[in-house]
Amino acid sequence: MRTLILTAALLFPMAAFAAGSSSDSTPPKPTETTKSCKNGQIWDKSTKTCVDAKESGLDDDTRYSAVRELAYAGKYEDALYVLAAMSDQSESRVLTYYGFTHRKAGRTELGMQYYQAALKADPDNLLARSYMGQGLVAAGNIEAARVQLAEIKARGGRSSWPELSLRKALRTGKTYNY
Repeated sequence: MRTLILTAALLFPMAAFAAGSSSDSTPPKPTETTKSCKNGQIWDKSTKTCVDAKESGLDDDTRYSAVRELAYAGKYEDALYVLAAMSDQSESRVLTYYGFTHRKAGRTELGMQYYQAALKADPDNLLARSYMGQGLVAAGNIEAARVQLAEIKARGGRSSWPELSLRKALRTGKTYNY
């Protein structure tokens, strides 16, 4: 029975993962950022108000959490606005999120360019490799997606969410979607 459960866990990773780092294992819970805030605003816990993402009192981790939440909610333009407020636009995780958000908003080529930039900044960015591979699967470029899967495994990502989700996309033809 344990073997069956382990096999199922490896073959069918949770479909409810949100965009995030390779260790993010649960979707973000909706906060006031997605419930109340508009036009790229973020809920500021200290003031208990929605504030502009460019507000200097916000740190990048707060913005990053908001990007994750907004992307999960399908609010891609708001997520892009928050991304533009990040202090280091060349950081690999920021570039990964630009790629993810543009790809999910239908701008696949632009998304792929951002994934490539993320990998140039950090070749070990497993999440960028997984999202890029899923975009390649969606475009029908299975061989290139397999290259990304091999890279994920070679860079220590065996059994990680990036590896499992890309492997599932290759097996089913369905990419990760909320």
